[in-house]
Amino acid sequence: MSRSGRIAIVLGLFACVVFLVVFTAFSFVGTEPPTVSFLTGHSAGQPVHLVAQTDGVVGTGAHPTWVSYQVQTPKTKKWVHTTIWQLPAHSMINVTIYQFDSGSPLRNQQWGEVSGTIGDTAKLDGKTFRALNSYVDTMGHTFTVPELGINVPLRGNKTTAKNFCTSGPCSPTKNEHHTITFSFKTPGPGIYHFQCFIPCGAGHYAGNGGPMQTLGYMGGFLEVMA
Repeated sequence: MSRSGRIAIVLGLFACVVFLVVFTAFSFVGTEPPTVSFLTGHSAGQPVHLVAQTDGVVGTGAHPTWVSYQVQTPKTKKWVHTTIWQLPAHSMINVTIYQFDSGSPLRNQQWGEVSGTIGDTAKLDGKTFRALNSYVDTMGHTFTVPELGINVPLRGNKTTAKNFCTSGPCSPTKNEHHTITFSFKTPGPGIYHFQCFIPCGAGHYAGNGGPMQTLGYMGGFLEVMA
């Protein structure tokens, strides 16, 4: 084979590799979950009310059996399967999380402590708490934003309940759950990663794969904007 022929083959293979890389990147971007914004209509100085839920089985999407967060749109009150939430900077965020999943003891009891919220407290079904003992009150998940020092444990439910939710989005009026509320203030503009720090990736090594590390399930971003 001539030198020019070999060069043509090499260039052709290189072009194929570039095409595959670009195609994969665009495929990833194209499958990014939607963004739910709490910016529209927000007035400076006014609090934001963010309502979310954790489901043991999301029921839809590419991984219907995975555990997942879902968030409620501020206007239509529709549940959306996403973990990309836009929030205004320097604002009070009042959070309500309906926790529908089951629970287990924590591997590190530090994740049972509340931090980074107003007063370093949260409310579990209306009662204020600063920490939960997971050997007494099993934990379903945590809402944790490491960069902001926020951690709130979310108590687990008993799977023996007759109205235990088996597919999301679950109903706060029909399904067994715990209601966790807390508040925090957003810092300046930036993108802040949040996730659950309780192993909940069933079928993955140490429960830390799958939904634990996947955007749109148990990992997400608070997009804080001016």
